[in-house]
Parts: sequence; C-alpha cells; structure tokens
Amino acid sequence: MRFPENFIQEVVDRTDIEELIGRYVELKRSGANLLGRCPFHSEKTPSFSVSPGKKMFFCFGCHAGGSVITFVQKAENLDFPDAVEYLATRAGLPLPKENDGENRGGVSRKRVLEMNLEAAKFFRACLFDGNLGRDAMHYFCEERKLSVATVKHFGLGFAPNSWNSLTDHMHRLGYSDEELIAAYLCGKSQKTGRAYDLFRNRVMFPIIDPSGNVVAFGGRVMDDSKPKYLNTSDTPAFKKSRHLFALNFAKNCCAEKMILCEGYMDVIALHEAGFEYAVATLGTAITPDHARIFSKYTQKVVISYDADEAGQNAASKAMRILGEVGMDVRVLKLNGAKDPDEYIKKFGADRFRRTLEESKTGFDYKAERIFSKYDLSVGSDKIKASNEICALIAEYWSPVEREVYLSQASARLELPVDVLKNTVEQARKKQSRAAAQQRSREAQASVKKYGDQVNTEAARDPRATTAEETVLGLLLLREEYRHAVEKREIELSTDDFVTEFNRRVFAAIMRMHGSEHGLREELLGEEFSPDEMGRIQRMEIARQQLTENGPPVFRSAVQVLRDIREQKSVKESSLSDRIEYLRKKRKST
Repeated sequence: MRFPENFIQEVVDRTDIEELIGRYVELKRSGANLLGRCPFHSEKTPSFSVSPGKKMFFCFGCHAGGSVITFVQKAENLDFPDAVEYLATRAGLPLPKENDGENRGGVSRKRVLEMNLEAAKFFRACLFDGNLGRDAMHYFCEERKLSVATVKHFGLGFAPNSWNSLTDHMHRLGYSDEELIAAYLCGKSQKTGRAYDLFRNRVMFPIIDPSGNVVAFGGRVMDDSKPKYLNTSDTPAFKKSRHLFALNFAKNCCAEKMILCEGYMDVIALHEAGFEYAVATLGTAITPDHARIFSKYTQKVVISYDADEAGQNAASKAMRILGEVGMDVRVLKLNGAKDPDEYIKKFGADRFRRTLEESKTGFDYKAERIFSKYDLSVGSDKIKASNEICALIAEYWSPVEREVYLSQASARLELPVDVLKNTVEQARKKQSRAAAQQRSREAQASVKKYGDQVNTEAARDPRATTAEETVLGLLLLREEYRHAVEKREIELSTDDFVTEFNRRVFAAIMRMHGSEHGLREELLGEEFSPDEMGRIQRMEIARQQLTENGPPVFRSAVQVLRDIREQKSVKESSLSDRIEYLRKKRKST
C-alpha cells in the first residue's frame, strides 16, 4: 500500500503531536520543546523530547526518534502504511480509493485482522454447536465453572478436532493459503504441500487489543496432552511482547491498580468475580514493552503468580522490570491455593479482595524470601542474610526508601542501623563501579561502532562513518548544503559513502530535496524503519547540539570521504599509479 505524498503530508499536518504522544507519555514544557519519560525504554529521569514545531520526537536515552508516523509505528507495532492509515482515521481523513490494495511485500495488518475476526466467529460458532462443541462447553462451564455470559463476554470458542475445518471455511470466504499462513491460522505440510489447521481440538481464547481488534489467539487442550497451550506467533498484526490478555476490558477500570496473572483462566475467573482490572501476558514472561503498557494505564500493579518456585521466580523478575518504569509493585501471596482461579473457587471473592488489600510491597516480598532461607539465630546465617538484604536495599535509588528499609532490616536482624547502612553504602559503591564499567564498555563500543544494529558496516571504518554522519546531519539541518551539493558547488555523490545505510540516507535526502515538495523528514519513514529513523534524527540532533556547523565543517567532512575514496582507489590501482599519486600528494603539501 502506497499513499500519495500530499496525503501523507496532510495526515502529519492534521496530527497534533503533543496531543498524540501525550496519550502515552506525561509531557512537561521545557522551552520550545516538551519532555517526558520515554515510552520505548525504561528510565526514571526524563530524556524523551518532543518538538511541536517540527512535529518530531527524539529520546536521548535509547535514540528512538522520528515523526508522528514513526511514533505510531513503534507505539502500536504498525508498519508505515498502517500507521498512516491509523493517523488518517484518527484525523477523520478518508483514505484514497486507489490504496485499498494489499500491503507491499506481503499480507497487510488490515487483512490479518479481517481473517482473525472471521476465525473468531468460526470458533465461537463451533463452541455453541450442540454436538461439535459439547465437550468444550462442558470444560468451560462445568470444569472451570464459568457462566455462559462470561464465555460470551470473552468471545471464547472451540477449534474442532479436524485438519481442515477452519482452512476450508476461510477458503470459502476468499482467503488464500499464503494469507492464512501469514496470520498463523494455518500451517503447510512438508510432505503434501497442503495447508492444515494449526488449532485443533482446543478451547480458544481470542486476544483483543484495546481498540477492539482480534489480533491473535491462544488455544488450550482440555486434557493432559502437549503442548498445553498453543499461541499465535508474531504476525503483521501481533507481537506477543506488546499485548496483554483482557486489556481491552481492564483499561476501563484500572486507574487505581491492575492485577498481573500468569494465565487466561486466572484472568477470566477474576473478571467474573468482579476484579475486571486483571490481565495476563501471552505465553511469555513479562518484558519491558509490557511494563510500558502498564505505565500507560495505571501506577500500581499487583502480581498474582502461581505459588510454586517457578511462579515466584517469575514474580521477582516481573517486580524488577515493572520497577524500572516507576511502577508501585505489590505481590499477592495466596495461602491454600496455587493460583487466583483456585483461590476464588475455594474461599470466595470477598476473601480474595481482603488478601489483595494486604498484598506485600516489592521490598517486603523480596526481604521475606531472603529471611526465609536462613536461621537468623545462627551467626553465619545472619551474616549471609544481612549481606543479601543490604545488597537489595542498595538497589533502591531513593534515600528515603533506603532509610525505611534499613530500619525494617535492623529490627528483623537485631543489628544496629549504622552497621547495615555502612554495608549498604559499600554495596552501592560496588554497583556504581559495575555500572560505570558497563557504560565505559558501551561508550568504547559506540566510538568504534561495534554492535551497531542499524549501520552494521560502521565498525569497519569508524573514521569514514563519523564523517558520513557529520555530512548527513548537516544536510538534514541546513538547506544551503543540499543546494551546494545539488548544484555541484561541492562534489559529493553516493560513491563517496563507505557504508550502505548512510549511502541510502544520502540518496533519499537528495532525491527528496529535488522533488516538488522538497525535503520532508516525516516522509523518509516510508523508506526507512523506525530504528533507522531514530538514527537519522540522531545525526541531525548531534549537529544541532554543536556550535560550529559552518561551511568549513561540512567541506572538511566531505573531503575526508573523498580522501578515503581516493585512497581506496589508489590501493586497487597499479604500482606506477600509486607512485604518481604519492608524488602529487607530496607536491601539494
């Protein structure tokens, strides 16, 4: 799908970047720009800047950046055409009729969502078929004690024990095997080459995003066969690390807190019991992306994982990840049941509500796990416990929090606060040194261009890459340099660029500069990925932050590239040509 440039420009012009990003990030005025905590990585100090005048954003922490279109791509996991369509719909702009076709390079997100909706209707019809769905309905209503109203509320369904029932149904609706495979509804046999249903003889849980789109499915067996769960893999419409089950319902009543569960049935049981702010991750451990989703809707998360060792270890990881985005994290300890579903069935919703109110803070939970490992009446155990608890306290940034936790630990260990405080400070110094060493390693890698995922050729020639980035940053920043290159007042071409990525950026800048509309950075997003757009923004902002960006700087960087090209050419030439080159070089100096 390709939109006309004037339509894309109108979409950008009609989008208020402050209002759009303000839905995801709390922004505060800072001069001509706005500042907030980045929605794309975990941080406590705001480094995310929005420029309403330029309609661009940039994070000085993770280097994400670009236009309103790039922001929507990253925030909603959309490709460029779908992000344009999202913003156009939001602005009330009708889409150009000629762009109703499929997405370039494969199946579009819109097409996948259409297929998912039809599949959800099919699974639902199978569940409510008296013969076909009898066992599945028995599982939901008799074994798991769900009401029919709850089954309908969540759109639950059933995938028949057949190799082709869904496939045949979707074929009749006009969908091809390739489309069904792209949507992760079908697989293809290596022996026969025929498509077959991926979900068979499973109760089905549709995954619905906050906008009401069916983006994926989770399928569960009704017996002890393996795998217990089968979940949709990543598709053009779905990335499991960026979605939460039941968020479409929870978002309406989660301002005070949200409950994080491990499984679909725990969430459904909690919703049926009146706790409609419960959600779960989708067949994966919690990720930083999930944490940032939580931060959009609430400030407090209560973790309710299984009581076994694996569940408690997962809870510890979730606390750390949620804490990194500034969440108030609590942990629910359910005595007498392995999970929320079983607890509510045994003790009722009121008992669960009281337990919820008594949930432990993240520190209390971790401290209790430390103390439970040791016999504090034994000296050696007390030393081990005190070292572990001090290392835990040292992780907290707030001095007030550290003082409170030191007092609690002192009382429990029967040790003076000052003694523990000294140990905490030593631990903080050790952590600080480790963090400094890590930053140093990252800085060295950055200078040498190691580990560059956007410009993978950068490490081969850091000198050339630095000159390229200087040239591109100045071309983006100042129109007069683009004019000078266009009119050949300064000799510069794609052949002068060493790295393929920067060569592409240069070609796109000059091509757009020579077009009817001139250079519009937001339109670069059609050719470059969101990560690449962040790098392009970074090159421009790096020049903005420097005081010297005059013609000598630009010409000097261009000359570096031309010298490198010339040296490469000489190395590949004959011996006599190399001698002549050196003779001329000495003469010129």
